[in-house]
Amino acid sequence: MQTSRVDGILDGTEFLNRPFHREKETDMSRIELEAIGRVEASRQNAVDDYWGAEDACIVIDDGFPSDALEGIENFSHVEVLFFFHQVDPSKVVHGARHPRNNTEWPAVGIFAQRGKNRPNRIGSTICRVVKRDGRRLHVAELDAIDGTPVLDIKPVMAEFLPRGELRQPEWSRELMRHYWNEKSD
Repeated sequence: MQTSRVDGILDGTEFLNRPFHREKETDMSRIELEAIGRVEASRQNAVDDYWGAEDACIVIDDGFPSDALEGIENFSHVEVLFFFHQVDPSKVVHGARHPRNNTEWPAVGIFAQRGKNRPNRIGSTICRVVKRDGRRLHVAELDAIDGTPVLDIKPVMAEFLPRGELRQPEWSRELMRHYWNEKSD
């Protein structure tokens, strides 16, 4: 199977030399992933807001069988896991920071926010399925830019959505206020 290696997710040497890594090396200290495909989209650069009108196409790598997406069009939504390939590894945040560097919002740990400068640079978005055309999955509201390596696609099933009431701090609602809006000219 010919797939594209996602460079830089976890390089064994860099990972072991990180100050937060435990002294004892384990079998789980290195993970290697391969992209299953790439995003084709009109956006070339990541910006924080106005993803609501974005259409994109996920093109599955030729190394996968032609039926790898068979049946996905029977689901209204998919969850797409992708690699933030334009994030400079030196800009990755490991601790707390103000989301979007807005000091009016509290400094919270990187795992308490959805910023792209995260340790493994993995993004996750639930988007609407528009159609499938062979190895091409057309989706709406995928907040990934053109050329983004796709790590996985999963159908969204109601039974995997939260089973209770969602709770989130007010700052996160402010942060997301325009995220899914359509950009007006």
